[in-house]
Amino acid sequence: MRGMPKTSARLLSLLSLLQARRDWPGALLAERLDISPRTVRRDVDRLRELGYPIQASKGPDGGYRLDAGTELPPLLFDDEQAVALAVALQIATTSGVGIEEAAARALTTVRQVMPARLRHRIDTLRFTAVERSAAGPGPQVDSGVLLGLSAAVHAREVLRFDYPAAEARDVPPRRAEPHHLVTWGGRWYLVAWDLDRADWRTFRADRITPRVPTGPRFTPRELPGGDVAAFVAARFRGSADSTDWPCRGEVILDLPAAEVSQYTRDGIVEELGPDRCRLVLGSWSWPGLAATIGRFDADIEVVGPVELKDAFAHLARRYAAAALPR
Repeated sequence: MRGMPKTSARLLSLLSLLQARRDWPGALLAERLDISPRTVRRDVDRLRELGYPIQASKGPDGGYRLDAGTELPPLLFDDEQAVALAVALQIATTSGVGIEEAAARALTTVRQVMPARLRHRIDTLRFTAVERSAAGPGPQVDSGVLLGLSAAVHAREVLRFDYPAAEARDVPPRRAEPHHLVTWGGRWYLVAWDLDRADWRTFRADRITPRVPTGPRFTPRELPGGDVAAFVAARFRGSADSTDWPCRGEVILDLPAAEVSQYTRDGIVEELGPDRCRLVLGSWSWPGLAATIGRFDADIEVVGPVELKDAFAHLARRYAAAALPR
């Protein structure tokens, strides 16, 4: 038998194994930890004294299971889990569901017990949650990419990265001064000054492949308007200088307000009766707004403006033509 590890390190290894799967045969735990079954039993007793509810089953195939308890004992996370927890807590601080203060306190607590190497990674991970998604999470982004982008923002270093364009297969790497990492509608974006195009751009983080090393340090430019949330909201609503949609209209729907509200992210819904409501909604174009409202399976009365009525008429002609036999 190889040299037995120190008790504290062995207990952490045992706890990590118990958290990894539901049931562990005692003999397999002893083999994985390179200790005797008797030592496994003693270590299990030590974990129980620390508050971990570990159940044991007897017999020749007896084993151990880590159950949920009435109190929260110390938890063990690997590096990736710790980073994921910190990201989730930062998002929760802007969730708008009444847990912001608790999430901020939890993030402070988690940070205090992290080793220095992880604390540094978490401290450089800063982002802004601009708008939450009503349709679930977007494309996955590698945590290493998010940490790399955030580190470049923090260090004020020029980024070089591959960003494939839809119209071309082979494109040169982009060069940009990264300013903010943001979330919008369930997706991650990098707000940066594009050095080659001399303009502000928002890049989807799931499409970014950073190149190393990063470029020289830069002096941050002032973001138009000075507020990253307002800037991103304006860009995604088709305007460079306004946080409102360029097209906004009002309709009356023969649907309950509660039902319409479930599918309206930033519109205004007013109840007019049990099965009738007023909806004020915005979009990047009048046909786009008419199409969005048309998704509701109900009769529609357009209050205004006339551009919205014209958009409905335009779509009606298009849809009628599409229904004709070819």
